[in-house]
Amino acid sequence: MVDEKLAEKIKSAIVDVPDYPKKGVVFKDITGLFASHKLFKDTMRALASKTVSQLGFKPDYVAGIEARGFIIGTALADELGVGFVPIRKAGKLPRDVVSESYDLEYGSASIELQKDAMPENSRVLIADDLLATGGTAAAAEKLIKKQGSEPIGFAFVIVLSGFGSRDMLRLPVFEMVEY
Repeated sequence: MVDEKLAEKIKSAIVDVPDYPKKGVVFKDITGLFASHKLFKDTMRALASKTVSQLGFKPDYVAGIEARGFIIGTALADELGVGFVPIRKAGKLPRDVVSESYDLEYGSASIELQKDAMPENSRVLIADDLLATGGTAAAAEKLIKKQGSEPIGFAFVIVLSGFGSRDMLRLPVFEMVEY
């Protein structure tokens, strides 16, 4: 359970940007959360605590999805005292990778993880700023499995309800606020 005062502070730092990146979409800008050292630190501390208390153990690694997931993921990994690995857009990593493609509203995309980013059989928490449709998160889960490790859950600052993404994701979802 997230402290209601903290949840309200987080929501007050998030700005809705209508019609971005396209008409009809309301973008949740979390720049204000990043800009407040105390609020961001409190958010990561609470998300780490929630994750560990519900799982009953710490992950071995946090994998952050490009790009804002790098910010969330590194801060969360630091709070948990574990390593961080980046999940990048295709073509951005310099060594051998595993790849996973997934569908977008208009087309498809691929994400990649370096094969040697972490030891096989690592327990990995997948982090990003926001969960909407869940396509990228589901692809990240498959990617971790392809690398030979065990995805154990997802950590998000924001979850948008109404997309059915929780039903699509079979692992636990930990979030700070929901819209």
